[in-house]
Amino acid sequence: MASSNSLPPIPGTTPFDGEQAKKGYALNKMCFSFNTADNRAAFLQDEEAYMRKYSLTEPQAAAIRAKNVLQLIAAGGNAYYLAKFAGIFGLDMQDIGAQQTGMSKDEFKAKLVAAGL
Repeated sequence: MASSNSLPPIPGTTPFDGEQAKKGYALNKMCFSFNTADNRAAFLQDEEAYMRKYSLTEPQAAAIRAKNVLQLIAAGGNAYYLAKFAGIFGLDMQDIGAQQTGMSKDEFKAKLVAAGL
């Protein structure tokens, strides 16, 4: 069985492999905590303290502050856990798609409509 390291890279993507899992452990653990309303409220009350509680790295914390899902993925975030974070701020898949394509949300929605999606 081939390891993920032997596969050719896919331009513009960050595969979630063992290395990314280790790198993003604290970030993903924090995002998993958002399954409970009390934790979501605690995060919103003091984001910096909440991030310190989980010992996020500075790149992870900067990505959280920017609410930038692509930066969070690069910092080791798992898309499934990041959805918990995105939901706190009302970000939906169109917001994330817009970030991924470098478009505004309205431009991204127009592209979807034009493609018949």
